[in-house]
Amino acid sequence: MSRAAAIRRIHILGASGSGTTTLARALADRLGHAQLDTDDFFWHPTDPPYQRSREAGERLDLLRDALAPHAAWVLSGSLCGWGDPLIPLFDLVIYLRLPADIRVERLRAREATRFGEAIAPGGRLHQGHEKFIAWAASYDGGDLSTRSRMRHGGWLAGLPCSVLRIEGDHTTERRVAMVIDAIGGAR
Repeated sequence: MSRAAAIRRIHILGASGSGTTTLARALADRLGHAQLDTDDFFWHPTDPPYQRSREAGERLDLLRDALAPHAAWVLSGSLCGWGDPLIPLFDLVIYLRLPADIRVERLRAREATRFGEAIAPGGRLHQGHEKFIAWAASYDGGDLSTRSRMRHGGWLAGLPCSVLRIEGDHTTERRVAMVIDAIGGAR
């Protein structure tokens, strides 16, 4: 069995705006895997989204149930702490690192597309948007109490599976190629 065939369960994490979901979608498409995102399990559906988190046990149960029917999947987003019981399932973990200024620029563009004038000064979502951007920008200097480079680094160091680190601003296609090269070729 080739190494690529042995890599069936991939988890991708990094700071918000680093491209984890984009890479997960592209990689899942390339490999023929299912694609899931931790935000869909962490948060209750709300309008606007990401306002009310689920209890840790509930989100873990929901994620387990969603992964179970799939022999091969790519999971994007951070599950450090609450999703640790899933660690034995991972064949490969990919960590994306991108400078804060690029991430924040991407997040601002993404949020403007999603929410338009609602995030502009005076808009109904402006205050929450600015709070989110400040939180995302603090990733590199954050401590263990929050989603941060420090927290992710410690979590990655304890993983029993292979870890691929991709740093810098690469196209999605280039990132997919880097992963395919790392796992020994495409199917």
